[in-house]
Amino acid sequence: MIRALILGGTADASLLAAAIARAGIDAVYSYGGRTRAPADQPLPTRIGGFGGVIGLADYVRHEGITHVIDATHPFAAEMSRHAVEACANTGTPLIALERASWTKVPGDNWIEVSDVNAAVAALPEAPANIFLAIGRQHIAPFASKPQHAYTLRFVDPAEAPLPFAADVIVSRGPFTLGGELEMMRTRGIAWIVARNSGGDGARAKIDAARMLGLPVIMIARPQLPARSQVESVAEIMQWLGHSTRLGA
Repeated sequence: MIRALILGGTADASLLAAAIARAGIDAVYSYGGRTRAPADQPLPTRIGGFGGVIGLADYVRHEGITHVIDATHPFAAEMSRHAVEACANTGTPLIALERASWTKVPGDNWIEVSDVNAAVAALPEAPANIFLAIGRQHIAPFASKPQHAYTLRFVDPAEAPLPFAADVIVSRGPFTLGGELEMMRTRGIAWIVARNSGGDGARAKIDAARMLGLPVIMIARPQLPARSQVESVAEIMQWLGHSTRLGA
């Protein structure tokens, strides 16, 4: 008998949850807890951290989890590392559902950097309008360049004061190309800082930057331990020994 644990929080994870529910597979969907109003899922859902590697391993044992699927954001590196270690400790099969990275196409003006601190260093010294499309957990280092006018976009309103003055947009994706073009033009955005998240839901800002000829400081994905990974829900279902057509 299969009892799967989905480490979720992404659009891909929601698609996977729907496929698993249709197939009648016993599974639990886990949100990390940073989003205050997570989307409903067709599976039993838990919200919150596990308490590190030990806590996740204990959960896997106590809940009879037979398979773990890491469908977290490509930059949720700590959770992904914990999953690798906890599954190794418990002998539980692990696979990652990870969307392909974005790649440059003709017309892109990317400055590719390794991490957030390198992204801060890559910004110009002269004041400019900057769109930080990197999530609230990673903005603090940009306080070292307060001369810029920053635009931020969050799924939920900020609960604590920001480390610098900023124009905050509260909105949930996916975002359209037309909407991104309007936002950038209206705010006079001159630079974009983005993480290479991949996928279609967040790509519109990259396409808009290309059309407007704007430079994009592109932060590379974090390095993670070796693990099995695929790019589609269908491949996950095959890994579980089921078809996406079952129960449809």
